[in-house]
Amino acid sequence: MFEEILAKLGKSLRDHRVPYMIIGGQAVLIYGEPRLTRDIDVTLGLEPSRAHEVLSLVRELSLRPLPENPSAFVQETMVLPTLDDITGIRVDFIFSFTPYEREAIGRGRIVKIGGQEVCFASPEDLVIHKVFAGRPRDLEDVRSILLKNRNIDIGHIRACLKDFGSASDGRNFLNTFETILKEVL
Repeated sequence: MFEEILAKLGKSLRDHRVPYMIIGGQAVLIYGEPRLTRDIDVTLGLEPSRAHEVLSLVRELSLRPLPENPSAFVQETMVLPTLDDITGIRVDFIFSFTPYEREAIGRGRIVKIGGQEVCFASPEDLVIHKVFAGRPRDLEDVRSILLKNRNIDIGHIRACLKDFGSASDGRNFLNTFETILKEVL
């Protein structure tokens, strides 16, 4: 089920020349330990003002927008949650607005799924996203990604988390990462 939707997403986004990367649990399946995930998270290289383009793409993919007023919801939350009614799989389209997100999309890794090329976040950027989210499940994902990807660029992760920490509300993302790194070394 997931493979079919990922393949359709990859083809459609490529055909429409929409820069993107798959993040979240689906990306963890590529770089970390297998785990149950019920959705697909897609970061788009588009600003919310281009929600109408994504809504058109969503219709092509036979996905159903979940909010009553999708455009207003995107403007407020930067996310367009959708559902594949046949499989019950949720697909969340996340609009980007920071230089970091755009750069991360550019660092994405192509993986063949269902005969299609699908762009996934790099393991480094996935770790950064997971540390930033900071939920217990996310931090477990960080551990598994670090254990399975010994050649990961730790310097890049540290630099980004340090930058995010200095711009945050007092959360120390770098310390969180360093603690996990010590556990897995």
